[in-house]
Amino acid sequence: MKRGRAFLKTLCRRTLSSLNHHKPSHPKMDPSERYCYNPTLRWNPQVEAYFVKAYGADHFARISKALTQPSCYSCIRVNTLKSTSDSVIKKLSSLLQENGWQSNPSKRSDASNNSDGIATEPVVSDGSPHASLKNSFISKCKIPGLDYVVFVQGSGPHTIDYGYKEDKPPKEVIVSRKCAEAVLRGAHVYVPGVLACSAHVEKGEQVAVSVALEQPGADGGWGVGFTRGTVLQGSQADPFYFERNGLYIGQGISMMSRAGMFRVPQGVALDLNNRVFNLPSFNDLLEGEIFLQNLPSIITAHALDPQEGEKILDMCAAPGGKTTAIAILMKDNGEVIAADRSHNKVLEIQKLAAELGLKCITTYKLDALKSVQHINKSDNQDATQGGVNGSIQYSDLPKSGIEKVSDTTVGFSHANLDQPKNGKYTSNAEHRKNMRVMRNWPGRNNTLGGRVEKCKGFFPNTFDRVLLDAPCSALGLRPRLFSGEDTMESLRSHAKYQRRMFDQAVQLVRPGGVIVYSTCTINPGENETLVRYALDTHKFLSLASQHPKVGGPGLVGGCQFPDGYQEEWLRPGEEDFVQRFDPSSELDTMGFFIAKFNVGCKDI
Repeated sequence: MKRGRAFLKTLCRRTLSSLNHHKPSHPKMDPSERYCYNPTLRWNPQVEAYFVKAYGADHFARISKALTQPSCYSCIRVNTLKSTSDSVIKKLSSLLQENGWQSNPSKRSDASNNSDGIATEPVVSDGSPHASLKNSFISKCKIPGLDYVVFVQGSGPHTIDYGYKEDKPPKEVIVSRKCAEAVLRGAHVYVPGVLACSAHVEKGEQVAVSVALEQPGADGGWGVGFTRGTVLQGSQADPFYFERNGLYIGQGISMMSRAGMFRVPQGVALDLNNRVFNLPSFNDLLEGEIFLQNLPSIITAHALDPQEGEKILDMCAAPGGKTTAIAILMKDNGEVIAADRSHNKVLEIQKLAAELGLKCITTYKLDALKSVQHINKSDNQDATQGGVNGSIQYSDLPKSGIEKVSDTTVGFSHANLDQPKNGKYTSNAEHRKNMRVMRNWPGRNNTLGGRVEKCKGFFPNTFDRVLLDAPCSALGLRPRLFSGEDTMESLRSHAKYQRRMFDQAVQLVRPGGVIVYSTCTINPGENETLVRYALDTHKFLSLASQHPKVGGPGLVGGCQFPDGYQEEWLRPGEEDFVQRFDPSSELDTMGFFIAKFNVGCKDI
């Protein structure tokens, strides 16, 4: 395990530094201070004070700085049912180089030294730092049990010469924050993300790319505050002129004129050929053989420890990354139920499962807050008749309240509307409803046009294992350029819903089973506080060891708020049972949290 952690440390691209707060810009400031990437993550003051209390000022400053940058490597999960790590490494090396991509570690500003100041060399697929240079950017994970994970080395942050000349600033495009965050991960600039552009930009011209972050409005909210299509003059009269200091993310070639950017609805607006962070794109590469996924998410599936032949529930499964990881660990032998409340997200899971060639995954549209279907009187009577000695046998009960009705009208015809369904003919009212649906096809909620089955929930003690990758504040996602809208009230609201979902998960797991809870946030109120709630509320639960153990320990203690609200986190001795992934650590991952519970004998 130490060898695996040491391997990840070699992928780190920066020494940890304190957060530098922006100072008011001066009209004649040094261009190098303006045309660079040095963002400051803005937080709600109460939220910032809370995190400072939880982590300490210096540590939280490092976390905030790390969140504004992407990880220095891409993490790829190999579909071991179709390929091998060695095969994927060979293919990717060739494909990425054919596409003109190559990592340039020598240009990384601070990746050449680890946290101890010791120079490191890139580790490659055979584990030797002296292998051929052409393969030095791609390597196999050395963590025990994760040899099917492949890392592709990126580089950055790079210093870019934007061609500034006094009284002649470079032509420029302003993009939205969400567009910028995608660009920092390796995406192009697409038309919907462009907010403003310099005058007289034609196709094929080189332009600088900056970001417009949300600013506080007069109504107390946040927004960009200027009209899309605004013409940039390169002067202080431009929108957010001073606010964009240190928020330049790269340089690219315009793929269309300025007029085209604001006339067409879609397409690539800029091809970025000079990026602050250089990470490869894996679009359309080795489909079915690989899946791009964060390392903590892969470890979450391992922590669940799924076994062949088991019945497993992924309660909030979209977009399907962990679902498919679980299915592959089971060698596609067993039953994985993937549920999500969004029709289109369920379709995404179906698409991914089909792409990876997985047959053991069944998808349902289901709200996680309504996952449990309680046994009614008729079910009890049926179960008693079929049980042994008059006792209820869960194997004799239906496993879920599934409606065999599609959310879409695909396959409907006038003929089959009159056919009996489940032995019953369609009522006139339902017939008229179906006719309306057909006239308005595909319907507001069915834009992808696929088949999704609804589910009324599952009976208690149905599953061997349950994964609750809960909806959360997502404050661990990277890169992140803005967090001002998150308040203490919104964070507490997330925690409230997570507790309700966890209560559902507890009912669905059989005694002797396992629950894994995970989030992608740094908020202790959604992580350690949930663990405390689980252990105090459900006495038959106990924290379980996780393998592999890569993340750090959890937070011990708690927090008392001025309004009387109190959070209790972990108690001494519990911290090493969970995994907390710190974005500012040497592992250079997203912020993430994993807790694993063993389910004992439940009280009846």
